[in-house]
Amino acid sequence: MPLTFTLFTRDTKPPQTLSGQLLTLWTDVTNAGGAVGFVPPVTVDDIRPRAEAHLTAIAEGRTRLLAGFTPDGRLAATAFLALNDHALMRHWAWLYTVMVDPALQGRGYGADLLREAEDRARALGLEGLRLTCRGGEGLERFYASCGYKEIGRAPDALRVAPGDDRDEITMLLPLPRCD
Repeated sequence: MPLTFTLFTRDTKPPQTLSGQLLTLWTDVTNAGGAVGFVPPVTVDDIRPRAEAHLTAIAEGRTRLLAGFTPDGRLAATAFLALNDHALMRHWAWLYTVMVDPALQGRGYGADLLREAEDRARALGLEGLRLTCRGGEGLERFYASCGYKEIGRAPDALRVAPGDDRDEITMLLPLPRCD
């Protein structure tokens, strides 16, 4: 079953119902072990402040939400494109909080989401996407399989538990112009 992707911006605000679905997805992904900014166990209330900050950034025009939906309209995958306001960095964006519903993982939806993010970034005139991921999870191999290159590593930058520090890995996907 293919996903249908929608890019939400300041002009195409996410519907109120999407906020609840986003909170549920983010909670489910985290509690399934996903490296999306939290360490399990979490509740919707733990996620809410970060989700609201992202939704505020969308309303202010600084961020875009890419959402993938199942044919029955259920939120299945998300990624946030955070635009740069620095004059020297406006040609690329950060990709944050890349998530696929744990019940749907292993079906290629993560790769579909990244391809869609790449297409949307190109449509916005961007020339690159950067992201960070948590070391020790194998995420860098997944992103590399989608064309991202490791460009930096901050050793032990992320403390997921006492005595469990992980590298923060920065990856880049150049988006050459197809003129």
